[in-house]
Amino acid sequence: MSKRDYYEILGVDRDSSEKDIKKAYRRVAMKFHPDRNPDDKEAEEKFKEASEAYEVLSDAQKRSAYDQYGHDAVSGNAGAGGFGGAGAGNFSDIFGDVFGDMFGGGGGGGRSRGPARGSDLRYNLDIDLEEAVKGTEVKIRVPTLVACEPCDGSGAKKGSSPVTCTTCGGVGQVRMQQGFFSVQQTCPNCRGKGKMISDPCSSCHGQGLIEETKTLSVKVPPGVDTGDRIRLTGEGEAGPDGGPPGDLFVQMNVREHKIFERDGKHLYCEVPISIIDAAMGGELEVPTLDGRVKLKIPAETQTGKLFRLRGKGVTPVRGGSTGDLLCRVTLETPVNLTKHQKELFKQLQESFEKEGNQSPRKNSWFEGVKNFFDDMKI
Repeated sequence: MSKRDYYEILGVDRDSSEKDIKKAYRRVAMKFHPDRNPDDKEAEEKFKEASEAYEVLSDAQKRSAYDQYGHDAVSGNAGAGGFGGAGAGNFSDIFGDVFGDMFGGGGGGGRSRGPARGSDLRYNLDIDLEEAVKGTEVKIRVPTLVACEPCDGSGAKKGSSPVTCTTCGGVGQVRMQQGFFSVQQTCPNCRGKGKMISDPCSSCHGQGLIEETKTLSVKVPPGVDTGDRIRLTGEGEAGPDGGPPGDLFVQMNVREHKIFERDGKHLYCEVPISIIDAAMGGELEVPTLDGRVKLKIPAETQTGKLFRLRGKGVTPVRGGSTGDLLCRVTLETPVNLTKHQKELFKQLQESFEKEGNQSPRKNSWFEGVKNFFDDMKI
């Protein structure tokens, strides 16, 4: 009796990816599994057929031979029906590869992969704007887990050492037979480590790690901004069982400044000016992060006008041109006027009203309001 095409059995195209083939086999295997279809010979045969197809198509070399020469090229590799021949011994590996994520098994032969890496840590660092722009160096204190010195991180009392787990024989995983299936799981006794501590260290109580606060020096480069991170490699928590340490990420947060507001590489500040300076013009001293500079105010300057001081902003930490300082002038209305000053303002107001051309924006606005109400009457 001729065999069915392997691609047809799994319901995939001949150019399907390995991922698609794996997904198709999982679907077919779950549908025709003997536990779901007790005493159903037809379902059992289809299940065996799908397993044989997957064993060939999941192997690049076997699949290539099958694509060229058909069943004859792989008849010695895939056992009859997928269980009774040479391929029968590989079924547990196929099953673990496809369903391992569902049952906790792994495709690596069940052995542990060595000590795990320690956890990464995060430290929030608040700095002033001046420090962020020019760079600085600060010392921080970080609570973390480090390797226990008396036991050198092993967790075992000095003079002793961890012993091989008697449950898993040191492989870190155990196989459980559940009817037709052989399921691989993490060893419950040693939790996958393969070793056990019979005489724990009194300092760390067998954990191999102790909590400690260490002082680190952090170099903050010029131009950093809120949200930037500095990575200190190997300054995170120590790994269990002597594993490599994680990293420490220092998260930057630039404090709000009393004068300047930052927007990327540019700085903004508000400069209050008197009505006299705004009308007649003048020269003011304005602050920058490098000291004071002169800002020339032309006559008839309106409130809200921006003046740009080039190169007085921030040089970005990742390179590029230096930003600018943009000064926004705001007109300050005089307060606490004396009787004489009020009289002078009254005279000035009468002069403005007589001339009628000193406030073009005001006249234009009122003209627009008048036209608006006139249109409503129509």
